[in-house]
Parts: sequence; C-alpha cells; structure tokens
Amino acid sequence: LTLSETSGTAKLVFTDSVFTASGGNLGPFRYVIIYNDTATSPADALIAYYDYGSSITLADTETFTVDFDATNGFFQLA
Repeated sequence: LTLSETSGTAKLVFTDSVFTASGGNLGPFRYVIIYNDTATSPADALIAYYDYGSSITLADTETFTVDFDATNGFFQLA
C-alpha cells in the first residue's frame, strides 16, 4: 500500500494479492472486500468491495489474483 500526492491529487496504490486454495477447495466466493484493519470505530471499516458477478470456486492448489492497477491506483482523490 502506498499513498502519494501530486499537484493536489492523492493516489492510493495497492500491491496485487494472490490467494491459493490449500487442503481442499476455496469458495465459493463472489466479492473481494477492502477494509481498514486498523480502524477501531467502526472496527475494520469497509472501504470498498469488488463484485465478480458470479461465484468463484478454486480447486486445491489453484490461485486467484486480485490485480490492482499500479498506474492509476485503487482510487484517486483531488
């Protein structure tokens, strides 16, 4: 996670996250949740979520990558 500011525009960039099913299937899941793990009020505050449109199930050893945009960032705020 990096936060930068250029000419009054803040940009938040996340590194990609990779999940690997182990010991059996992973899922089904449909949403990827982005939350603030350090927030105390409310605890673990929701920032955003991705809806993949349908359920996903990974077989044992399969991987799933949440591919964040490294150029434009997760979001920009001016």
